[in-house]
Amino acid sequence: MIEVRQVSRRFGSQLAVDNVSLTIERGTITVLVGTSGSGKSTLLRIINRLIEPTTGTVLINGQDTSGLSGEELRRGIGYAIQGHGLFPHWTVARNIGTVPSLLGWDQGRIARRVDELLRLFDLDPALYAEKLPHQLSGGQQQRVGVARALAAEPAVLLMDEPFGALDPIIRAKAQEDLLALQRRLGITVVLVTHDMEEAMLLGNRIGVMDGGKLLQYATPTEILTHPAPGFVERLIGGPDRSLRLLSLLRVADSVQPGTAEGKPVQENATLRDALSELLWARVQALPVTAADGTPRGRITLPAILDLAGADAHRVEDSPA
Repeated sequence: MIEVRQVSRRFGSQLAVDNVSLTIERGTITVLVGTSGSGKSTLLRIINRLIEPTTGTVLINGQDTSGLSGEELRRGIGYAIQGHGLFPHWTVARNIGTVPSLLGWDQGRIARRVDELLRLFDLDPALYAEKLPHQLSGGQQQRVGVARALAAEPAVLLMDEPFGALDPIIRAKAQEDLLALQRRLGITVVLVTHDMEEAMLLGNRIGVMDGGKLLQYATPTEILTHPAPGFVERLIGGPDRSLRLLSLLRVADSVQPGTAEGKPVQENATLRDALSELLWARVQALPVTAADGTPRGRITLPAILDLAGADAHRVEDSPA
């Protein structure tokens, strides 16, 4: 879907992006993670040519984007930023309809698209369409910002630290909303963050950057179990590394035959969630059920702890 081939970007004497190559598959979430100044936001903006590469090529659906005008390219790419960038004196409806208006959509089509997106984000058009941004909560503003990025029906959505300004509770809900939205629409998402927990939660693949270089590009489980030496090891290391791994694995993959007493754990829960339930209940095992309550077996504390401490070669890859 998106191919970045040996892309570099120099600002004067500074090499902000250094010979980066990666392929982003259609319908996935790719997260670029790194510290400030690592080059992740510059690389994101090179994809939609808000910043031109000094060298290298970006292809979308096999087409070299340098052959398109920036305006033409960005018609098919949504862009959401931290703080949402909503026009403060425009209504929610007008904010969402910004790009379709620029593209010359008729007012009826714009109104239908605004209504569709507000409903998609659980915002009743009758209540929210005519509100101004300051009349919304932080979470609602974030949803309107993403709705605006999706208004022209793009196949690609770029997000630069979209949840950075949200408090932890609203941020967690926004992350869940993004995962549900991406699954529903099947769009290709490229997201920048400095938060490795967020990267592990959202990414099908994660690109770890430092000093303009792409140090590792792999699934969350591969990065946790086989981190590139040096910076990546330090970034994901520490006492919470095993807990991060458990967040990527599901109870269904470790359920054992048998029964147990206590509050059931659903098979689609993460092993980290199951560990919390076991520790809270102070028991060695809990029953496992399907979403409809059908018994599936049991999950045990020793099994989870054994997996958390397992060598990398014993851990099978699991989607985030």
